[in-house]
Amino acid sequence: MAASEVGEPRTGSQWDAWRRARWPALWLVGLAAGAWLLTLGLTHERTADHRVTAVLVTMVGWSFVASGLVAWRRRPSNRLGPLMVVLGLTWIAGYLMLFPRSAIGFSASVWVRDAWYVLLVLFLVSFPEGRLASRTGLFLVAAFVLSAGPLELAWLLFWDPGLPPGSALVAWPNQSVASAIDWAQRLIVVAGAFLVTALLAARWWRASPPLRRGLTPLLAGAVALLAWNSALGVSKLTGTDAPELIQIALLVALITVPVGVLLDILRARLARLAVGDLVLELRRNPAPGDLRAALARALGDPSLELAYWLPEYETYAALDGHPLELPADPRRLTHMVDRAGRPVAALVHDPSLRDEPALLDSVGAAAGIALENARLHSELLARLEELRGAGTRVVEAMQSERRRLERDLHDGAQQRLVALSLELGMLEARLRDDADARRSVEQARRELGQSLDELRELARGIHPAVLTGHGLEVALESVVARAPVPVRLTVQLDARLPEPVEVAAYFLVSEGLTNVAKYSHASAASVDIVRTNGDVVVEVADDGVGGANAAEGSGLRGLADRVEALGGHLHVTSPPGDGTRVRAEIPCA
Repeated sequence: MAASEVGEPRTGSQWDAWRRARWPALWLVGLAAGAWLLTLGLTHERTADHRVTAVLVTMVGWSFVASGLVAWRRRPSNRLGPLMVVLGLTWIAGYLMLFPRSAIGFSASVWVRDAWYVLLVLFLVSFPEGRLASRTGLFLVAAFVLSAGPLELAWLLFWDPGLPPGSALVAWPNQSVASAIDWAQRLIVVAGAFLVTALLAARWWRASPPLRRGLTPLLAGAVALLAWNSALGVSKLTGTDAPELIQIALLVALITVPVGVLLDILRARLARLAVGDLVLELRRNPAPGDLRAALARALGDPSLELAYWLPEYETYAALDGHPLELPADPRRLTHMVDRAGRPVAALVHDPSLRDEPALLDSVGAAAGIALENARLHSELLARLEELRGAGTRVVEAMQSERRRLERDLHDGAQQRLVALSLELGMLEARLRDDADARRSVEQARRELGQSLDELRELARGIHPAVLTGHGLEVALESVVARAPVPVRLTVQLDARLPEPVEVAAYFLVSEGLTNVAKYSHASAASVDIVRTNGDVVVEVADDGVGGANAAEGSGLRGLADRVEALGGHLHVTSPPGDGTRVRAEIPCA
């Protein structure tokens, strides 16, 4: 005997040869066993009046074997395919054992056909991965195992069919005990079938549309299982066989289970052909916002989401540039898309695409350039958002520093100047007899008073205390009162604005009225402030000579920078000879 024949492990080539040979072997076994069963069903005298049922019984076995082999070949890592093949062959074997009319064959047929229900329940509750993912599914399978295992053996030990060929396992014929065990089995099976149906119905209700397509035939199979066992219970009570029409309907329902799985697999196969349509659509250079819809159509998953990898920030982001966490939800799965070894994007898809990695790879490869463009778009928006945030932080820092300077001037220099003015006043009172000294002190007091007024005006320009203490409307009333031309002020706010927005609006009005005084030669002006659609709108208008240019004027450019740092926009309308209108829209939601 050669060394390779003595327990030597298979080599790679031997294993590959066996893997290639198993497919035709399984197809041959399934076709041959089904053909044998069909021939017996159509020619045997015991099935003379049940030809349609015999054909459908064979079709159930064939459909499970064929669909299982296709699923196994297309999704080798998924256990559903092998399980469906075993289901089909077990179904055929259970009915083939009936025809020899032997006691052993009859007993084996009864046991195998009941064991088939265990496999069916395992298949139903483990869809779509082929693995039991919950304790509920394990409990249901265990209940059917109990019925088809120990209870079935106990029933066969006491049950005597009373007709040839009889049972090979009957040891203590006792119809009462057998009937009690039989009823216990039926109660377990009917309750289990009901729970399986309820479990699948709940999963179908919660499932996404793509997953529902795959669950629908399984739900039909669960209903058929429940209806079949309920019909057997009724026939047991009435002592009559279930009508053949009901049996035919239930067999058709069972056939829909593997056929539905097969159609779902073929649908995914056809979706791969749709990648060509995706390529044609992408050649038209769709906008980044339309890319998600195109990929969703190609994958058949309307819930598809795209997350773009931003290497500078080491995070994923949505198309608008905002950071995006990849889902930890088991109902959503992620497929990474790379180009030249670098991550580009992630496809967050429905679990129904778990077993279609080739389709996901094809779609990712076809859309690689478009995804890269969309990623750059997202990265640009992320940078703009970062700049906007930096601008906002700068404005807030400036405002904080302005408040500090205003507070220091008020509590420090102003208070010292006021104290010095009081001391000069007391000194002036003591110098009544010295006219020259009194004049000098009085002059010093006037100079000090002027300096104090200038310091207060400077403090007001740095940060108006009245704005913090009394709000925007009161602060603007003092600004309007100092304006050189009549100004109509309208403030329509239902509550205080955020402090950065209030400060921006205050200085916008102050600068606008300063420009009116310096350049517009206007006779009147107006200030309108209103909150609308989550924004505050500030508008300063005059009837002057116009011709203002925000690009050239440093004051207006500074106001535009302040407004844009808060995410707003500044518009200046100033046709020559027709006045100037400065309008700012600042988000304040």
